[in-house]
Amino acid sequence: MRNDRPRAIAIAARPTAGKVATTVDPAARRVLRNTYRLLAMTLAFSALVASATAQLGLPYPGLLVTLGGYFGLLFLTSALRNSAWGLLAVFALTGFMGYTLGPLIGAYLSIPGGAEMVTSALATTAVVFVGLSWFAARESAPDLSGLGTFLLVGILTAFGLGLAAYFFSMPALSLAVSGMFVLLMSGLIMYQTQAIVRGGETNYIMATVTLFVAFYNLFASLLQLLGFLGGDE
Repeated sequence: MRNDRPRAIAIAARPTAGKVATTVDPAARRVLRNTYRLLAMTLAFSALVASATAQLGLPYPGLLVTLGGYFGLLFLTSALRNSAWGLLAVFALTGFMGYTLGPLIGAYLSIPGGAEMVTSALATTAVVFVGLSWFAARESAPDLSGLGTFLLVGILTAFGLGLAAYFFSMPALSLAVSGMFVLLMSGLIMYQTQAIVRGGETNYIMATVTLFVAFYNLFASLLQLLGFLGGDE
């Protein structure tokens, strides 16, 4: 299997900037609670769509459709973030991303040891997500508010390199981009979690989108790295 196979590389919502408080007030707790409730539901929905797509053998929609669908639905979600329609937009976005992930999972399930790779990538993603979220949410955690610009520039750079790797069929660069995304998404998880806890992010819909995208990209990147280490050619 080729390492330059199509895979979605999504850019997360713009990180929240600015210094924030170091205590968790009731409003921040409410945002955090609503965020993780919605995140759990969207992850389950996306997983269901991805599983159905993989089982049915539906084709990858193509890079242009993937990017157009992602950015279009992201813009729609952002525009509706303060209304109940924003919830429907979130499920449309995460369901679409699940659809784009299905063919990748299906490709791995079709090779020897692929199921173990998918399971390992998912388990590792979950452990990393929970561990980093716990670390960032602690009151004694270092202030991460200054990482916003670094993460934004890093994600844009990795995204551009990912496009180059795809169009010019450069497996080594694609692998390097996966490594970059593992680090960047890990940082984004900590950054966004702390922004919620310390009051820098007050909209749970956009917080959910950012954390979902981080989880999605972390899983896809780990899966490609495991595929390479497991002899996926």
